[in-house]
Amino acid sequence: MSKKIITLLIALVLVLSLVGCGGQQTAPAGDEEGNWKIGIVTGTVSQGEEEFVAAKEYVDEYGEDRVIHRTYPDKFMEEQETTISLIVEMASDPDVKAIVVCQAVPGTAAAIEKVKETRDDILFIVGVPHEDPLLIAEKADICLELDNLKRGETIIELAKEMGATKFLHYSFPRHMSYELLSKRRDIMKEKCEELGLDFIEVDAPDPTGDAGIPGAQQFILEDVPRQVAEYGPDIALFSTNCAMQEPLIRQALEQGAIYPEQCCPSPYHAYPGALGIEIPPEKAGDVDYILEEIGKIVAEKGNSGRMGTWKVPANMAMLRAGAEYGIQYAKGEIEGVDFDKMIEILEQKAGQVQVRPYEGAENFLMFVGESIVF
Repeated sequence: MSKKIITLLIALVLVLSLVGCGGQQTAPAGDEEGNWKIGIVTGTVSQGEEEFVAAKEYVDEYGEDRVIHRTYPDKFMEEQETTISLIVEMASDPDVKAIVVCQAVPGTAAAIEKVKETRDDILFIVGVPHEDPLLIAEKADICLELDNLKRGETIIELAKEMGATKFLHYSFPRHMSYELLSKRRDIMKEKCEELGLDFIEVDAPDPTGDAGIPGAQQFILEDVPRQVAEYGPDIALFSTNCAMQEPLIRQALEQGAIYPEQCCPSPYHAYPGALGIEIPPEKAGDVDYILEEIGKIVAEKGNSGRMGTWKVPANMAMLRAGAEYGIQYAKGEIEGVDFDKMIEILEQKAGQVQVRPYEGAENFLMFVGESIVF
């Protein structure tokens, strides 16, 4: 055999071996069996139980090798560097194709910016952003949030229908520094004036402050009876903070006050804990079951028609929609940012909703769901 033929045969073998090696390399993201992963960042159970539980659902369904779940600190305002670090660390895994952050606490925008310096292929979906809408919209690929501006009207209208003559708004300076929350407060004031309700504003302790969550909850437990004693039971109670909802619901029921909905409306948000409802494993995720149980207890306590929520769990819906979109993106079933697809998935997870973009940021999607009064 001539040297020329031998050389050609060797070259052919090398080419075939390279092709064979290529077949053993990591499969593309569009391959179901590929090494795709997504990351999910939520608060702890004490600061955001719904998001935490929803994240665990995806970990259980796909496994820890597919879905990486991390929690940011309870005192996230003081520990923003920790939040940034855990997101950056999550993105250091080359198989992570999408990261979902809900709630997107301060530090999220900085973390995304840092990650994008080296990984512009990672898709970021954030829910309940705490930072300025235009700032976070510039950094994240898709933002999901309640339509808090519209809720400034709908919550007051609902309170009026439930018999309220006064509306009590609990918050604290940190939350009032958030543009959407402060704008909503202003809209609430205007709507109260329009409908003839007195607007009462009370500063509560910040749960991320020195007293922590226990201090904020104790304040609500002690202050609601004082407010009802002064203004009467036809006062609607509202707080901008998740950790305050359980004591607020408990006192609304005990004092016979009005409670239109939570800051993050959902049948699962604070109602079970406040009313002592234990959800059996076989009823987990059964919205009709929890709505029925809440209604029974509210009726037994004689406060029917004065307490409500949304028919769908809002924050859980945002996290589930973000995770579902992220998984499909990681698998290659969705390319880049597709707003129509995002809205389609959100509607699958949240039921009947009205969705609109924030003015000046088409990737900042806001929605309102249906209310139910027990």
